[in-house]
Amino acid sequence: MANKTLGTRQKLVFRLDPAQAKPRNPVAVLAKRGGAGSHQKNAATLRQAQKQALKKLPIDTEQD
Repeated sequence: MANKTLGTRQKLVFRLDPAQAKPRNPVAVLAKRGGAGSHQKNAATLRQAQKQALKKLPIDTEQD
């Protein structure tokens, strides 16, 4: 007769406390903390945006 309790026996599990768990990606931890973000736009991008804004302004022409 086979011993049926061996298959259903509780397995030994090692559990770590959350404080002891090593972060998977240290760069992601720094980014979540608030130091990361989008960079400033360069001068060419700003100049292009200003030119497009000028083209959108209405032209006032006075006809006498």
